[in-house]
This record gives sequence, C-alpha cells and structure tokens, in this order.
Amino acid sequence: MAQDAGTAPDLAQFPRNETLIIHNPEGVIRNPAWFNNWVIGSGAGLSNGLHNLTTDTFWFIDPNAGIEGASENAIYNSLADDLWQYNEDFTEMTVKLKQGIYWSDGNEFTADDVVFTVEKHKATPGLAQNGAYNAQVETVEAVDPYTVRFTLKGPNSRFHTLFAIRWGGAWIMSKAHFENVEDILAFNNDPPVSLGPYTLHSFDPNGTWYIWQRREDWQRTALGMIGEPKPKFIIYRNNISPDARLIEMRNGNLDMVHDLSPEATFSVLQQDPQVTGWFPGFPYAHPDPTLVMAIFNLKKPLFEDKRVRWALALMLDARAMSMASYRGAATLSAISVPPTGTHPRDYHAPLQEFLTNYEIDTGSRTIKPYDPDVGIQIADMVRGQFPDAPTDETDIRNAFGYGWWKQDIQAAEELLTSAGFTKNGNQWMMPDGQPFRFSVMVPTDGVVNRLGSIIAQLWSQNGIGAELEAASDTWDRQRVGNYDVNISWAVESWGGHPDLSFFLDSYHSEYIRPLGESQPDRNWMRWEDPRLDEIIEKVRASDFNDPVGIEYGHEFVKLHLEEMPNIPIMSYNVFSVQSNRYWTGWPSINNPYANPVTNWSNGRFIFTQITPVES
Repeated sequence: MAQDAGTAPDLAQFPRNETLIIHNPEGVIRNPAWFNNWVIGSGAGLSNGLHNLTTDTFWFIDPNAGIEGASENAIYNSLADDLWQYNEDFTEMTVKLKQGIYWSDGNEFTADDVVFTVEKHKATPGLAQNGAYNAQVETVEAVDPYTVRFTLKGPNSRFHTLFAIRWGGAWIMSKAHFENVEDILAFNNDPPVSLGPYTLHSFDPNGTWYIWQRREDWQRTALGMIGEPKPKFIIYRNNISPDARLIEMRNGNLDMVHDLSPEATFSVLQQDPQVTGWFPGFPYAHPDPTLVMAIFNLKKPLFEDKRVRWALALMLDARAMSMASYRGAATLSAISVPPTGTHPRDYHAPLQEFLTNYEIDTGSRTIKPYDPDVGIQIADMVRGQFPDAPTDETDIRNAFGYGWWKQDIQAAEELLTSAGFTKNGNQWMMPDGQPFRFSVMVPTDGVVNRLGSIIAQLWSQNGIGAELEAASDTWDRQRVGNYDVNISWAVESWGGHPDLSFFLDSYHSEYIRPLGESQPDRNWMRWEDPRLDEIIEKVRASDFNDPVGIEYGHEFVKLHLEEMPNIPIMSYNVFSVQSNRYWTGWPSINNPYANPVTNWSNGRFIFTQITPVES
C-alpha cells in the first residue's frame, strides 16, 4: 500500500486466529516513539493501543449497556473494587482498590501509585490532570495499601467521574516506574509499563502501525479479572484513507474499521456478507453519545429572542436534513439528550406524551409542533433502496429516532412577526430595519458539512439571509464565540448511564466567559439562565446513581424546549464496521455491550467477548 494510505506490518508472522487488526482513526503520528500519555501536546499517538490496552483507572462507564454480569448501569469496577464512597456532604471520597493487580514489570498496583499520580500531577504543570487535581483535591492519602482517601476542596458529588472513563480521564501512573524520572515532561516512556493486559511488541518508526502482545499474566489485570482478552496480538493501523480502509477490510487486513462515509458503508455491507454494522440492516451506523445541533451564539443580539430561535427551528425539515446528511441513516432527537445507549429508555420514550402535547404560542395562535412519526416516515422513504430497513415500530424509533418538529413555515413567520420582524419581499428584516442575516459555520467536509448546507438552504428559501461558511478551525472558533450559528455538537453524555452531568455541569453560569475568551467545552452557545443553574445545582447535590437524577434530567429537557438555546437535530452516527472473517461476537444493537468505535478505551471490553472463527 502507498505510504500516504498507511503502511501495513508484515502480517504473515501473525496468525489471524490470534491477531486482531484495528483501524485507528488518527492520521499521521508526529512522535511515534512517545508513550507518555500524561504529557499534554506531545504529538504522540493515543488511540494506537496505548490508552486502549495499557492504561487503567478506577471505573469505566460504557456508552452502551455494558457486559451483563460484569457491569451495572454500564459502570465497570476496574481498578476499584467497588463504587465510590462519599461522606455525607461530598467533601471526601474513599476508593477501595482491587487486590492482585500487577504492572507489566512485576510491581503490584497499590494505593501508593494513586497517591503518586495525583501529587505528581498537582506539582507538574504540563501534565494532563494538573488543573483538575489542583482545582478539586486538597489532599490524597493511602489509608492502607488498597484504600485511597481524597479530601476535596469543596462538595463535589461528581468528583469520581474524573476517574470514570467514557472517553478520556485520569489514568494512574506507576510510582516505581516514574518516581526516579528526572524530567517527566521529557520522558518518552518507551516501552511503556502496562497496567493492562497487553504490552508493546513493536511499532513502525514512521508511526503508521503499532503491535501489542498479550501478557502471559493477563489474569493479573483488571480487564483479565472480567474475562480473557482473546487476541494474542492486537495491531492498530492509522493514517489509512477511506478507500484504503475498504480495500484492506476486503483483503482481510482489517477486522475493525472506526468509520466510513455512509456511501462506503452501504457499498461494503452490500458487497461483503461477512461485514456487519451496529444495526443488522439500514441505517447500520452506531449513534454516538453526542448530539449534533444548530448552535446559536446567544451573546449576539440576533438570537436573544427565543421566538426567533423557535422560528428557525420550525423552518427546518427533518426528512430533508436526514437525507442530505446521512442519506437517511440519521437518528433524530428533538430533545437535548442523545438518542443512544440507555437514553431512549430514560428520556425519549418517557417524554413522548409530553412532546406530543407540547404547545407553542406563535403570537397568533397556539400550535402543537411535534411530529412523533418522522422516523417512521424516513424509514418508509429509504425502504425502496434499502429493503433491510426496519419495519417494527420499536426498531424504527431506535434506528431513526422518536420524532422531530414539523416544518411549519406559517408558524415560523408568526413567531418572527410577534418578535417585531417584518418581511420586505422575500427577505426578513429585524426590528431595527436591518436584514436578518448571519453565517452558518460548518466543517469543510463530512456529514455535518452536508447537514449545515441543507440547514442554510432551508433558511434561505424562507427569507433568512443564511450564508454557509465552511471552516477548518470550527473547534477553536466556537470556544471563543467567533461564529453566528455553528453546526456541531454541544452535548456529550455518558450514554449508558442516565446522569447528564457529563455535559450539564459545564452549562452552569459560573463558567460563562465573554466573547473572545475561551468558553469551557459544550456550552459554546453561552446559555445562561438561573433556572438552569438551579437544576445543575440539584444534580451536583445528588448521588450519581440516585434515580432522582433522571427527574432533574427531565426538568432540563423541558427548560431547554422552552428556551431552545440551540436546535437539537441528530446523534453523531458513526459508520463503524467489523468483519466476521477471522473474529466474531461484535457488539450490536441486539447485543449492545460496548461502543464499537475503535479509538475509545471502552473498546477493551470487546476483546473479552469476541472469539476467533474456526476454519
């Protein structure tokens, strides 16, 4: 294969019934020999197996249901022997550690490693958790070799989530390995000492592949205590172009592909019966626990009036957005919670009656804007081309979403009129007489680019001066508020757990920054409301597993609907595919024990569930 498509190692020396080959979505890794993943900005790889196979922390929360019997409410006890234990006012957290876990160098994992990790980070700017530990931890102590107590700087019922991996979090360091390192920021950690069941076998000095070998003592790891990781070797390959991913999977040189375009996925699934996606039929893709939205910059006078925001929502057509972005393979959400993992059970299904009866006063009349059957309509639209699209109503709602807002141009115009807008020909004018004009920022390509294009088109067709702006720096610009409307996600959730604090805590007004300053992640619209703060503060004062958290989540959803600070549209669906040629037992909608995307460290649990194909 060409170098720019990612080279492959000599696969002939690795028996395929012992070797799993995974696509890592990272591009060129600038610093291939760097394995110190606690240092910020090293230019090294992360999803090359390093955090997937060698690192560990107290708990994992899977975006899906988790392995039955090994997790509860999608929570795994990893290095911890049980769940977190807080004192009454959430100012102390005690963690009981599992016994019998060993680093790959033979040293036992104990509370001393945890204390060293926290204190080293607190003392070292440039390490990943320096800010978090300094902001939250007063002291940390080893009560005994298998018990750690954190004394916090203030009440914090969600402190444990720092050590509960869903994407990234606080990995534990080996005291014996790192304590004599003179300059930890310059230490490349090659080869890395592993707390997981795999160690480094070899890697490409050009940084296009990494090979990991199962430890002989894999049972002495947290993952090994859950189940045996079946592959003896795991190979991560990165910098592979989308076309090359297809070719390599067909040639048997990739077992797991992180993502493809919708069209490429449709093609490979039709041509290769051994390849599977999340759904057994259309739409195939896995809904990530992120929610793509039209994000308004609420610090701009253009969008101060919620009637304007609702008018823009009612100008949109859910069917057109689904077809333009994902070719119909979108999972819609009318509420500000991703339609993935266990959230349909806890939020979407219970709120259907509320949504169906939800009313808006347009200034001229009262309407019910919700259409509970949009997903069914989209399924009917695509079934001619994709006869494997679901027909059962429950399956349709899981795949396409529960419903969305009706396109209602008359209601949208009534809302704008009640907000003081007027129409000059086909152009809406603001109350000050200026044309209602703004830019719609999108990434330069991909499904979100397509989605933004159709959104701008729908608004323009209805008299809004919406100008599409494709930008390569959307993430940087949204943080400082350098945009009008941004098509991106402003919600990320645990997915498999009902608690919404993963994104909701960052919505508190204490974090609001002026335009031009970097806003903490997720509340890029800078939504500020005392009622929102009140909900967040109730969440903060409750236990993570208390069912009352779902009630608070419902309160948040209803407040969000009233204000519409951004327009929830659809889950960010990832077209992850797996081949059953050499390995089988992959997670799916019918066995949703893990998120199938390959860069998340939660993927390690997949390795205990798959088995080699006998041939």
